[in-house]
Amino acid sequence: MKTTPVTIEDLRGVFAVPPLARKNDGSRALDFDENDRLARHIAAGGITRLLYGGNAFLYHITLGEYEDLLGWLANLSDDLWAIPSLGPSYGRAIDQAAILRRHNFPCAMMLPCNDPRDAEGIERGFLEIADVSGTPLILYLKEEDNFGADAMRGLDTVARLVDAGVCVGIKYAVVRENPEQDAYLEALLSRVNKDLIVSGIGERPAIVHLRDWNLPGFTTGSGTIAPRLSCELFRACVAGDYETAEKLRAGFLPLEDLRDGLSPAKVLHHATELAGIARMNQIPPFLSALPTEQLNRIAAATFRLAELETESRITTINRGANSGANV
Repeated sequence: MKTTPVTIEDLRGVFAVPPLARKNDGSRALDFDENDRLARHIAAGGITRLLYGGNAFLYHITLGEYEDLLGWLANLSDDLWAIPSLGPSYGRAIDQAAILRRHNFPCAMMLPCNDPRDAEGIERGFLEIADVSGTPLILYLKEEDNFGADAMRGLDTVARLVDAGVCVGIKYAVVRENPEQDAYLEALLSRVNKDLIVSGIGERPAIVHLRDWNLPGFTTGSGTIAPRLSCELFRACVAGDYETAEKLRAGFLPLEDLRDGLSPAKVLHHATELAGIARMNQIPPFLSALPTEQLNRIAAATFRLAELETESRITTINRGANSGANV
């Protein structure tokens, strides 16, 4: 596992946001054999950044499971960068921070909090969490009020955390009907170096965020199914080949539509198993599995995306090229 400090160059690329497999028994314990299978699949497609957060249901993880998860992540191969998450509440995060301190993760991501909060309070809490953990943070902006009701004061807090060296990256995931128009992102970019801000909503807005806003990379959930295609989309954007990028993006949209319409994390959990990548098994409380009719729709979209991934791999082999190189 990568242990060196986070640099701007580290943020240039694709970040997989995988689900977590659990055992199919009464314990629902994390199944690290299956999680290894999933991590190997993602890495084989060229993605070396693994960010464990909402898709892994870390909002609901126990402290014992969190300790086990960190132990597993810390022992992944040296060519992988594993990023665990903390929170979302202060109490949960400060307890997790003490466990995180036993390891040497380059950073951890703070899950967005929806409990009572304001910008100054969040700032004080994040400073304490970073101090206890001994670990810099990636901040996750999912809604404009994640740092309190006053959005601009919240962004001022983000900038101060960056200046203090506490924040080493930002996952920007505020959904817009038209991502080309985003006053909040514009305000963030007026305060923070764009090279620290990663597009955090998958393939749907990735091209606009990389082309029009010059962000350095993007996160992907569906890319855990088709990591090679996500890497190809990123490389096409870097090369300025947006026609190819749009064609690649189109392959993700059927599954992304289902994720947005039903539940991003639950759909990805089921899709990963339906694709035969790993046995994900049970979804933990407070969530439930999706019904058969919805699973059938997920299966159709998943199989098509997996077919596109296979076609890309075969094309690469036939060309004798290394288009699956890590990004």
